[in-house]
Amino acid sequence: MAAQDALPSWNDGASRQQIESFVRKVTTPGSPDYVEPAKRIAVFDNDGTLWTEQPVYAEVFFALDQVKAQSPQHPEWKTTEPFKSALAGDMKGLAATGEKGALELVAATHAGMTTDEFARRVNQWVSTARHPKTHRVFTEMVYQPMLELLHYLRDNGFKIYIVSGGGQDFMRAWAEAVYGIPPEQVIGSEGELTYEWRDGQPVLLKQPKVALVDDHAGKPVGIERFIGRKPIFAFGNSDGDQQMLEWTMSGDGARFAGLVHHTDADREYAYDRQSKVGTLDKALDEAGAKGWTVVDMKKEWKVIYPAERQ
Repeated sequence: MAAQDALPSWNDGASRQQIESFVRKVTTPGSPDYVEPAKRIAVFDNDGTLWTEQPVYAEVFFALDQVKAQSPQHPEWKTTEPFKSALAGDMKGLAATGEKGALELVAATHAGMTTDEFARRVNQWVSTARHPKTHRVFTEMVYQPMLELLHYLRDNGFKIYIVSGGGQDFMRAWAEAVYGIPPEQVIGSEGELTYEWRDGQPVLLKQPKVALVDDHAGKPVGIERFIGRKPIFAFGNSDGDQQMLEWTMSGDGARFAGLVHHTDADREYAYDRQSKVGTLDKALDEAGAKGWTVVDMKKEWKVIYPAERQ
């Protein structure tokens, strides 16, 4: 693919120019900023960076369906948050419980099944469940400009990881088919696993205990634990990504930090500092102070979702 056609859904604005300039200088032999391929590590948040995260995270919608299915066995959920809001379909009440509420829903509904069973449930859900605003299946709520960016970086020798606060097993079930990112390059929040035998076969059983919350300061921890190299390129969209971008920019040589700013209420959503989901406040200030790239979705993206799927 020709360089000028690599990002066709991006307008020729500041963000596209900064991305292409960075990639050129780190991949051109003889450049003072040249980076050998083994060190071209790029990390991306998922929710709000690669796909839509409003009105709540997609994984929360998955957990909601699981809560409804499991509620007959848990009468206490009718009076206990976040389950009360989940059963009532109260998205505002659910959003008000924040990340803590989302983690409680996920822990309660994911635990007790094998990893294989969980992956089957996730794949069945993402192929049929639909977003309440667009009525697309959730895997069609991905951002076309970011899909192009992933391809562009891969074509230029980058190894790409997802580093997200979302559930690691949830994303690994479909990330390769949707993003071209294999399971071993997906890092997320994870629960404890135990090794057991069932019906004469070894299985890994999901437990309710959280092993890593891969958000905020947990993201650099996840990067070090699973990658072992400091990235040179990082993209996020919220304060939950701030430490990942800081960690990326703290290394030597040329580095890139980017934020997706949700400014398009018509084609997607418009939110930042006051949002309960995907809050962009302190990281936005830091981006301005340190010269990070901030993508204005309304001005800089020609399309939001893949056109062929509309």
